[in-house]
Amino acid sequence: MKTFTFFLALFLTVAISAQETKPTFTKDGNKVIATYFHDNGEIAQTGEFLKGKLHGDWTMFDEAGEKVASGEYLNGRKTGTWFFWKGEELQQVDFEDSRVVGVTKLDSKGAVVSNK
Repeated sequence: MKTFTFFLALFLTVAISAQETKPTFTKDGNKVIATYFHDNGEIAQTGEFLKGKLHGDWTMFDEAGEKVASGEYLNGRKTGTWFFWKGEELQQVDFEDSRVVGVTKLDSKGAVVSNK
């Protein structure tokens, strides 16, 4: 019986800790502010929806809470300049109508490493 109780407690502990944090949605006028979470509870991304489409500023984070991407959507399409962080490198990507039109890589000091 002790073995059964131990395994039941172990199972319940694992099951409870494995549950993911559900996203939150908050209405703000005609927009909906969304926050999605990693399994560890850290924020994965935040942004807005307008008429069911990604719209406005969106920011993405890794599981440690470090920012990994930031940019803007316009009616569900990437637009403008997006930033992507990977370690010491920053990548700046310019979008027009969700198409990449330019990429610039910068080092930790802000010096241009490559420009396409």
